[in-house]
Amino acid sequence: MHIFETVIVKVSRGLDFIAGIILSVTVFLVVANIVGRVLFQRSFFVAHEVVGFLAAAVIGLALARCALEDGHIAVGFILERFSRTVQRIVEVAVGIPVFAFLLFAAYNLFDYGTRIAESGEVSPTAQLIFYPFIYLVALGVFLLALTVLLKLLRLVREDQDR
Repeated sequence: MHIFETVIVKVSRGLDFIAGIILSVTVFLVVANIVGRVLFQRSFFVAHEVVGFLAAAVIGLALARCALEDGHIAVGFILERFSRTVQRIVEVAVGIPVFAFLLFAAYNLFDYGTRIAESGEVSPTAQLIFYPFIYLVALGVFLLALTVLLKLLRLVREDQDR
């Protein structure tokens, strides 16, 4: 369990770092596009398309780290009224289908990326290959699924320690 947890934490931090770099590149591209439009009356005609792909990569790669740190919005005000045992039961009851759904989503994203790669489809405006961005999002969703599994295992271990 400890090795699994260590790997998930380190990989999610690494992917979050990569997401930060991609976000910086995105900001640079947007600023350069604005400056080019203002100063030279010219902009990168593909900027909006590339920014969309980069934004998808940033979101996908940052998902697991956000989940590890409970950085997402959680509506727990009703659940907080119950005992810790009931809270854990509900968290497990919700976590199992969430884990299954995320595995399903990651598998289908990988499959979709493979079909796009095999077909040779490119983006409409810039004519860029975009299946690598689909793979990045799939990787992020898969790591999010593993993060949900890790949290489920922590809940079970917490129950056994009592």
